[in-house]
Amino acid sequence: LLFLWSITVSIFGIGGLLGSSGSRYLTVKYGKKKCLLCNNLLMIVAASIMGCSKIARSFEMILIGRFMCGVSAGLCVPLHHQYVGEISPKKLRGFANSTSSFFWSLGKAVGQISGQRELLGSQSLWPVLMASCGLPALVQLVTLPFFPESPPYLLMHKGDQEGCKKAIRQLWGEGHHQAEIDDIMKEKATMKNTKILSVLELMKEQAFRWQLYMIVILTATVQLCGINAV
Repeated sequence: LLFLWSITVSIFGIGGLLGSSGSRYLTVKYGKKKCLLCNNLLMIVAASIMGCSKIARSFEMILIGRFMCGVSAGLCVPLHHQYVGEISPKKLRGFANSTSSFFWSLGKAVGQISGQRELLGSQSLWPVLMASCGLPALVQLVTLPFFPESPPYLLMHKGDQEGCKKAIRQLWGEGHHQAEIDDIMKEKATMKNTKILSVLELMKEQAFRWQLYMIVILTATVQLCGINAV
């Protein structure tokens, strides 16, 4: 039982690693909006599987659901930051990106509070708690089709200048937005001359060795500071 419980807890992180590893390829090929929509469907399916696990008397469904949740979360973290940043006006971009961290923390707090035995952590309601992760995904699935694709994606990867202008007008209103389009074109020109490193190449690159050490140590310290035990 202890081994199964450990696997159930840790398999979320394994799914997250796989999801985040494939996020760049999927966003370049299909676009951020489509990836987010499909990601919401994945999360809803995972929530449904975990919610029905007690009725089906199957702990395997919890394992599968947790793994799928991890894949969905791994895809969502980079996707969400990129999409929110790219559809925001330049003067609000920093604020919009900071809201992501705020809502991640708020979501964790709400989840931990809801998981108390007095609320949804009881013997009869825990399937509802596990399925509750599908609710935010459902809200985004319903509302996201009313938003356009990311303007930088349309211009840089699709070469659709008219689609980019239409998306900018829909997001930021009518007006003269040529400066923003010029910035995207400059970024596109810069990317042509920049080699994008894979994870393995990044680890081998001497120039980034100390930055990589710092990130690994900082992340490990956060995980070992006792917050998980609390």
